[in-house]
Amino acid sequence: MARDYYGILGVAKNATDQEIKRAYRKLARELHPDVNPSEDAQQQFAEVTTAYEVLSDPQKRKIVDLGGDPMDNGASARGGRDPFAGFGGLGDIMDAFFGGGAGAATGRGPRSRVQPGSDALIRVGLSLEECATGLSKEIAVDTAILCDLCRGDGTNESATMATCDTCDGRGEIQSVQRSFLGQVVTARPCPVCHGFGEVITDPCRKCGGDGRVRSRRTVTAKIPAGVGDGMRIRLSGQGEVGPGGGPAGDLYVEIDEEPHDVFMREGNDIHCHVRVPMTTAALGATVPLETLIDGEHELTLEPGTQPDTELVLTGKGMPKLRSSGRVEGRGDLHVHVDVQVPTKLDDQQRKLLTELAELRGDDSSAVMAGSKQSGGLFSRFRAKAGR
Repeated sequence: MARDYYGILGVAKNATDQEIKRAYRKLARELHPDVNPSEDAQQQFAEVTTAYEVLSDPQKRKIVDLGGDPMDNGASARGGRDPFAGFGGLGDIMDAFFGGGAGAATGRGPRSRVQPGSDALIRVGLSLEECATGLSKEIAVDTAILCDLCRGDGTNESATMATCDTCDGRGEIQSVQRSFLGQVVTARPCPVCHGFGEVITDPCRKCGGDGRVRSRRTVTAKIPAGVGDGMRIRLSGQGEVGPGGGPAGDLYVEIDEEPHDVFMREGNDIHCHVRVPMTTAALGATVPLETLIDGEHELTLEPGTQPDTELVLTGKGMPKLRSSGRVEGRGDLHVHVDVQVPTKLDDQQRKLLTELAELRGDDSSAVMAGSKQSGGLFSRFRAKAGR
């Protein structure tokens, strides 16, 4: 069934436009989210705002008076009540929507001063450690907020609204042009009242009649573990307050992940390189490795570890953040081993290496080209050439 918009505002069905406006202002002051942050108040504020938008629009109000609901779009298609129930016929429907019979203008009437606010976007730089662990971060944002002087009305205390003399309260200016198709009637918003149908006799000295002002404030964003570069976190109702003190939009916090000196991220996995001397790679050892989240880890290098060896530490990577906002498991940490070969040797070191080469039977004649499987020196070049 159609909503009782008059009951929501607490006015009679024969209430004047000024009585409807006063009732809305009174309720808006009590229920606005900046004054009453409870969820029930926010829901009531949305209902009150919708009721005012309907009853302040002559065409929509006429639909309500005829027993319909202008905000009930497509109810009959969903199996609900016919949105045109209560209309006598096509003439009543056309009259309710367009305000008259065949010779009437087809304007939409004045629009409400109370409009929903826009969404806002802010980018926040985070280190890889912060992305991995999550945090609550204080963020300074510069958005439109409710004017604390007029509480969204846009007027001073004793000011009133006056019907616009230019458009006679219609909110639009109509013009007739002749064309080869006949007379064409066009409508555009009134340049004096900007489509509202009325003007403020004494605008608020702080907001100039807009009902909102720009201000810098601090909000707390709860950033979950596992976020990545380009991801956005939505803070409901923290965006721009709408004109006339309308409900605020949402604030989106976009993550800008900063490069790390040691670790490189690849999805939920992270990569790092460790440099070990050739003697350590040959003999094997247990070396300490500082991980991103879990602190120090003992990394075991088997004897004979080769250059470019990749060791995978399962579950030591980034948290896996799902679309639901929950973290389920973690990626892996890939450790790439870089074997360092000395470029300068003193006499004793050269002597020892020479003795080692003789013991192993290593000499230049043993170096042969071959495939990657056979361990040849040119395997990498052959792989690139696709041979």
